[in-house]
Amino acid sequence: MTRKVAGETTVSQVLAANADIVFIVTALDHDFNLRRLERYLLLALDAGAEPIVVLNKTDLSFDVDAHRAAVEEAAGGVTVLATSALRRDGVALLENRLATGVTGVLVGSSGVGKSTLLNALLGEERQRVQAVRTVRSRGRHTTAARQMFHLECGGLIIDTPGLRELQLWAEEGSAQSLFPDIEDLAQHCRFRDCRHEQEPGCAVQEARNSGQLAESRWESYRKLRKELRYLHIRQDDRAAREEKRRWKRIIREYRQRIRNR
Repeated sequence: MTRKVAGETTVSQVLAANADIVFIVTALDHDFNLRRLERYLLLALDAGAEPIVVLNKTDLSFDVDAHRAAVEEAAGGVTVLATSALRRDGVALLENRLATGVTGVLVGSSGVGKSTLLNALLGEERQRVQAVRTVRSRGRHTTAARQMFHLECGGLIIDTPGLRELQLWAEEGSAQSLFPDIEDLAQHCRFRDCRHEQEPGCAVQEARNSGQLAESRWESYRKLRKELRYLHIRQDDRAAREEKRRWKRIIREYRQRIRNR
C-alpha cells in the first residue's frame, strides 16, 4: 500500500506491504471525512488488499448508524465495523478477521485510536497513546514508526503512524474499482471515449440529471480521476528525466573507456 510523499516531489512511500486486510480507522468526531475515506479505500484496493472501515469511538455517542450508512453509500460492498477501543466494544470483530496467517494493517489520521485498538487486540498496553486535542479533535503523533505484532488469535497486525496528508499513488484507472456504479453507467454511453461532460448520449450525465447518480459521488469520481491523471503525467515526466540521465551516464562511461584505451 503506497502513497505519494507529501509535497511536490513525485516519489512514492510504502505504508505497508504484504497485508491481506487494510483497517481504515476513522473516529466518530471531527476526523470523520468521507472524501478522505475514499482515498484510503482506493489505495487499499489498488494494493490488492481487502479494505475494512473501522468507525471507532462509538463511546462518544454519535449516530453510528448514520455514519455507517454514509460510508456504505460512498463505497458499497465495503465492510464497516463499529468499535470503541477504549471500552473494547467491537474489538472481537477485528480479531475474527485476523485468523492464523492473515496480516492486517491499521491506517488513519493521528488520534483516531489505532494504537488504542492495537492495545485492545493485544490485551495489554504495548503502544503508548495520548489524548486528542479538544480543538476539532486533532490527534497528536504518538506512533512514530511502523511495527508488526503477533496476536493470540494467530494473525499479525501492523500499527502505522497517523497521516495528515494522503496524496494518491495508484494506477490511472484505479478509480474504476471504487466507483463500479459509474463505470457500469459508462458502458451505456453512445461513444466509447466519452468524457462524461457534454457529449450526446452520455449515460453518466443522464443519471446525474435524473438523480440516479448523486452529485457528491460524481464530484468525488471526477476529482480522483483528475488527480490520478495528473500523477500519471508527473510519473511519465520523471521517468523520462531519469532515462535521459541514465543515457548521459552511459555515454560518459563509454567515452571514458575510449580515452583510457
